[in-house]
Amino acid sequence: MNRYALQRLALVIPTVTGVSLIIFALMRLLPGDVVDILFGGDTQADQRTLDQIRENLGLNRPLAMQYLEWIGGFLRGNFGVSMRTGIPVAESIAQGMPVTLQLAVMAIFFACLFAIPLGIIAAVRRNGVIDMLTRIVGLIGLSFPAFWLATMFLLISSTMFRWTPPLGWVSPFVDFGRNMQIMLAPALLLALQPMAIIMRMTRASLLEVLRQDYIRTAYAKGLHDRLVLLRHALQNAFIPVLTVIGVQFGVLMGGSVIIEQIFSLPGIAFLLINGIYNRDYPLVQSTVLLLSLIFVLVNLAVDLLYSAVDPRIRYD
Repeated sequence: MNRYALQRLALVIPTVTGVSLIIFALMRLLPGDVVDILFGGDTQADQRTLDQIRENLGLNRPLAMQYLEWIGGFLRGNFGVSMRTGIPVAESIAQGMPVTLQLAVMAIFFACLFAIPLGIIAAVRRNGVIDMLTRIVGLIGLSFPAFWLATMFLLISSTMFRWTPPLGWVSPFVDFGRNMQIMLAPALLLALQPMAIIMRMTRASLLEVLRQDYIRTAYAKGLHDRLVLLRHALQNAFIPVLTVIGVQFGVLMGGSVIIEQIFSLPGIAFLLINGIYNRDYPLVQSTVLLLSLIFVLVNLAVDLLYSAVDPRIRYD
């Protein structure tokens, strides 16, 4: 396993390099830079002054030099300094990451809490009423985007029930009750789409396993239905489900942007939206690259968990 883990970690290098080049190029392709945004409406701004500011920020240097300086600092743990606020990017990420991380963890927890049992019931009672209902729910979850559901939720709760979730964010270690009041609604809404995906994968994977000969043999030996389902069928069917869970968690880490904006949560979304708007290159580049790195490492951790779920899997 150690050799396999090292090989996978080695693949992180080209992956991170590719992502860093793409995000660096995309930010430079956006019209204007941070100086244009700051002085865009000022017709009295002197061009010499603007050029001096760009020089101070390093924007006049060759792109290759800018990239190497940024990626070199990132690899050393120096994410740079915001061009707009002058605050270290690492400090801004440290403030926003706990919000996004909690939201993603709660969303994937709720998704698995409902999706896996429903997927099992749908597979065991195939073509029954519960199976039909779960398939309809799954289709609805895939059809309606989270931002639309969040907007409808706020609209209905505010107009019909005169209630809206509290704004801002409070750490669960400071006030757990208020934190749940703030995070519960966005986490549940964000969980709907991954819940549908995980539920459908659980059903499909379990149905495939239940058709295998060893399952019929286990039933023929007189083993209890629950024992066959939990020990033989579900354990073998859980590998693709675990893969989907890992992928969905990575997607949630980077895909909660609109939900955070709708519920005014000061997470990574706040950094990215404002960073892109202000052409804050170090902030956007380092944040996106860090999220990509988290996604890759989560998928590596899921791959390493395969042997714990199925002891027959070896990494020799």
